Amino acid sequence: MTSEPTHLPDAEVLLTSLAEKLQPLLQKNTALVGIQSGGVWIMQRLLARLDSHIKALAIEHGTLDVSFYRDDYAKRGLKPENQPSQIAFDVENKHIILIDDVFYTGRTTRAAMNELFDYGRPASITLVALVNRGGRELPITPQITAIDLSLTATQNLQLQQNADGTLSLALKLPTPSNNQASPKHA
Repeated sequence: MTSEPTHLPDAEVLLTSLAEKLQPLLQKNTALVGIQSGGVWIMQRLLARLDSHIKALAIEHGTLDVSFYRDDYAKRGLKPENQPSQIAFDVENKHIILIDDVFYTGRTTRAAMNELFDYGRPASITLVALVNRGGRELPITPQITAIDLSLTATQNLQLQQNADGTLSLALKLPTPSNNQASPKHA
C-alpha cells in the first residue's frame, strides 16, 4: 500500500490500467458482473474499451445490487438509487469477473458473492476493483486493482460519474454528527 495521497489519481488513467490488466483474463465462458453503482459504471466503460475481445469471445455481462445481501442492511436500509440486479445469463460454471469501484472492508464483495450463488454455482470468481483503499475486515481481497491507496477509516473515497460520462474520484471527509452525546454535568 502507498501512503495517504496528497491528491487523488485520475480515475480515467486508472480505468485504462484496469482494462490492460483485465484483457488477459477474458476467455470463453467468462462473464462480467458490475456491482451497483460504481462497479457498473466501470464495467460499462470496460465493455466499450475491450469491445473487440468481448464480442469475439461472446462475453456476457450483468449487474448486481447487493443491498438486501449486506450484513448491515438493518442499519443502512434501502437507498433511493437502488437498482434491481440483472443477471440474464446462466451463472452455473461461468468464470465470473466481479467488478467494484472501491474495495474497502470486503463486506460488499461478500454480499455480491452470496447473491451470485443464488443464480448458480460459478466455476470461479475473480474480483476486480479500480481502487483498493485498505481496511479489509474479511478474508477477501481483489485479485486485480488499478491502484492501492492507504486511507484512514474516517476517509470516504467515492467514484463519481460526471455529466460527460467520465469518471473521477472524490475524498469525502466525515461531517460532525449532530447526534454526539452531550457532556455530563457533575
